[in-house]
Amino acid sequence: MKLIISREALLAPLQSISGVVEKKQTMPVLSNILMVANQGELKLTGTNMEVELVCTIDQVDVEVPGQITVPARKLSDICRSLSDQSTLELSVEGERLHVRSGKSHFTLSTLPAEHFPNIEESQQDISMTLPQADFKKMLEATSFAMAQQDVRYYLNGMLLEMGATSIRAVATDGHRLAMSSIDIVGTTFENTRQVIVPRKGILELARLLTDAEGVINISFSDSHVRSEIGSYTFTSKLIEGKFPDYNRVIPRGGDKIVIADRVELKNMFMRAGILSHENIRGVRLQLSDNQLQVFANNPEHEQAEDSLAVAYHGEPLQVGFNVGYLIDVMGVINDEQVKLTLSNPNASALIESTEESNSLYVVMPMRL
Repeated sequence: MKLIISREALLAPLQSISGVVEKKQTMPVLSNILMVANQGELKLTGTNMEVELVCTIDQVDVEVPGQITVPARKLSDICRSLSDQSTLELSVEGERLHVRSGKSHFTLSTLPAEHFPNIEESQQDISMTLPQADFKKMLEATSFAMAQQDVRYYLNGMLLEMGATSIRAVATDGHRLAMSSIDIVGTTFENTRQVIVPRKGILELARLLTDAEGVINISFSDSHVRSEIGSYTFTSKLIEGKFPDYNRVIPRGGDKIVIADRVELKNMFMRAGILSHENIRGVRLQLSDNQLQVFANNPEHEQAEDSLAVAYHGEPLQVGFNVGYLIDVMGVINDEQVKLTLSNPNASALIESTEESNSLYVVMPMRL
């Protein structure tokens, strides 16, 4: 294999695909990316056996077609270290990949392309078209609530629920819940369909999406989700299992409604969080007429107390929360004001934007 390519044409795909490759692998070949050079194009593939990302580059001069696997991060770091507008010559000689650019010369180890695993093909039975910017916003509005390495494996991902005319994203780690939905373009489904996409798949998919206008196609099978975004083809396995009934978690009938400035509320929570317990991050909220106070302390007997003017008329209430969860919610809501609906010290808080109606958040209380 021998080819000539510009640094700019290679760098962005390398960085994107290197993100899929895990740093610690049980199989050495999974630390590599697969390079397949054919006439006029170079195809790069990275996988962790759960998520696969393929990019096709057509700005390349292929002198000798071929295929090989090379260390993903080393090649990416080499490419990034070279000066702008550099031209790279990549050639396989024996069991080594030689990378030449100007006076620089690097030699990388390789493994045969035949050792590289492919995520098995499966028949896609549901396809839909989604506005790209809206889909990206929906994933970003909910992905923070996904669990990490929970024994309840079905929580280590995001539920995507396809309804008649919309798709809904739900994520929960058992302590908080995030939910958002967008409309499907020009497609309707007779029956509701649910799939669980693993955490790694959601994060990599969100990184590929842009805020540009236009739509993307996304399709599902019984075991995989696949989407083509520009020159990238993204594939992820699905998590088998049943997601909890999220509707049972959403609190209903709360009678204590607080309207507050989102930025001021977030800043107050961040200040209080500085002196909260390092591990449990608990803070106490005290609600009274047109005022919300927050109190925090830690084992070193340090204390924080702060207050904010809010729109609230009702009975006083004290309730504890993990301040990190509250800050996360304030960080993904985009509107100026937020609405908190509470009922009693043992009930979850329902948090929504005062303007946007297609997203909501639930945070469970803490005993302090």
